[in-house]
Amino acid sequence: MQMGKRGDFTITFILEELKGSPTYINPKFKMETVISKKIWLSPPHIGSNERAYVKEAFDTNWIAPLGPNVKQFEDAIEDFIGNGAHVACLSSGTSAIHLGLKLLGVGLGDEVLCQSFTFSASANPIVYLGATPVFIDSEKDTWNISPELLEKAIEERIAKGKKPKAIVAVHLYGMPYKVDEVNAISQKYDIPVLEDSAEALGSMYKGEYCGNLGHMGILSFNGNKIITTSGGGALVCKDAKVKEKAIFLATQARDNEPHYQHSHIGYNYRLSNVLAGIGRGQMEVLEDRVNARRRNFEYYKNNLSGLQGISFLPEQEGSISNRWLTCCLFSSYGVRERIRKALENENIESRPLWKPMHLQPVFQDMPSYTNGVSESLFENGLCLPSGSSLELDDLERICTIIKTEIQ
Repeated sequence: MQMGKRGDFTITFILEELKGSPTYINPKFKMETVISKKIWLSPPHIGSNERAYVKEAFDTNWIAPLGPNVKQFEDAIEDFIGNGAHVACLSSGTSAIHLGLKLLGVGLGDEVLCQSFTFSASANPIVYLGATPVFIDSEKDTWNISPELLEKAIEERIAKGKKPKAIVAVHLYGMPYKVDEVNAISQKYDIPVLEDSAEALGSMYKGEYCGNLGHMGILSFNGNKIITTSGGGALVCKDAKVKEKAIFLATQARDNEPHYQHSHIGYNYRLSNVLAGIGRGQMEVLEDRVNARRRNFEYYKNNLSGLQGISFLPEQEGSISNRWLTCCLFSSYGVRERIRKALENENIESRPLWKPMHLQPVFQDMPSYTNGVSESLFENGLCLPSGSSLELDDLERICTIIKTEIQ
């Protein structure tokens, strides 16, 4: 028993096991409040072998960047994605976007077309390089970059004498964008595509895994992703020589000399051998994690889609989403917020859909081509808890709260 004071009240905390949660009792009012089990939006889910690979790094003293785990992790990703993928593991998905854009020739004064409906990490590296992001709104079928607006933007930018240097297209929440249409526009205007697959490892488009469908691709292994290395990412290249150049830049661009000599500006972006050990173990359970998240989506859809004013994004023909996050739309902002707050009051984390980049204060002066789609999605959409470790009781609890609020 612990005693503590807050204001004029003495509060006694009696901890006891109640469905895995503590019960707090205020002796003055003889009232009992049960703090329900916390349900996170997308927590890490560690398997059985990650600890062994990390231990191997410690046992062999491979603590610094590079090492056997990094090589094995890269090989595992390359084998999984296939399609001639060459993978360089880096410290984050953001660093992968930065290097990818640099390798595509983006520099000071350039313009880069970027999906507006995304996380800021898709756009920030454009600014790192002294370039200007030009934001493109979404289409309704996948919530991803609109091919129609993309082509309109390209034609207008070219007419103004500023041909864009690259396109950043995002598989949002694991849902593949319209790859054929975007690639056709890329080819027509000779503008390369950087495929942001930070949320889409395990998703497929017409039989091919996302990550190697553009000129370059990126992955993220942040703590909330479908697999994690705690922090980390990867650049996916079609050419082994491009991978070598990426690794060169990611390791401070040290020239091949016995002393430290540098002919290029480099970065400290290589993934740690320790963290890569986690990644090796996570790759062994990736398919299980994808299946679990897809089952979560099916459970939500089957139990909630019959309610008035709620809808889910279907897969397009030829696309398979890893359903990294299950997202739904409500009839209005007010309903969305009522649901979000009801879940929050029950210790359940949910999150509004991404706020479009063209609405962000930091990017408000950047060029944009909009149609209102992403703004509507942001206003009415909610990400539901989607972790691969969710149990049936968790899903039932979440759905019960939503049903109670809607009905």
